[in-house]
Amino acid sequence: MLTITSEKGSLLLNVGKRTVVIFPDASRKVASGELHLLGAPEEESREGVISWPGEYDVDGIAIRGIGHEEGKAVSYMLEVEGVHFGLVHSPLAEWSDYEVELMGNIDVLCVPSDNPKVVQKLVDDIDPRVLIPVKTGGGEKYAETLKVCGATGKETVEKYVVKTSGLPSEGREVVIFAD
Repeated sequence: MLTITSEKGSLLLNVGKRTVVIFPDASRKVASGELHLLGAPEEESREGVISWPGEYDVDGIAIRGIGHEEGKAVSYMLEVEGVHFGLVHSPLAEWSDYEVELMGNIDVLCVPSDNPKVVQKLVDDIDPRVLIPVKTGGGEKYAETLKVCGATGKETVEKYVVKTSGLPSEGREVVIFAD
């Protein structure tokens, strides 16, 4: 079972005994069983941390790091149990057609809300089955992002269980995490 929760601005993807921490706060230490995906490359590699573009395989989790801004930022595509996750770094900038192509076919897209116009274009280009806006850039931009995603007034959740056999076949489900 794949479960996504929100914690202090980061998303946590629980995959069996492993927890993938998506864009953690810099003060968060890597705990046992965690894998941290960072939005910017680090010079020194650390155990349990991925921060560079490239392809990785960690405990059955296929990871593709996609470099942006000449390697200054990294977004990720994960494939877990047949589900494709798109994890977009913040601050959100325009994506080239090539970067969208590298992301590939995405089922669940986690996107920062700091640039609502770019969010709308990226969502249109990627066309995910499930969309998770991440609260970045302040409350006003988050509210505008929810509006462009058609999720204004949508009920919040504490966790989202990704059903590998039950992703929406039509339309798009928008998941809003409680603060």
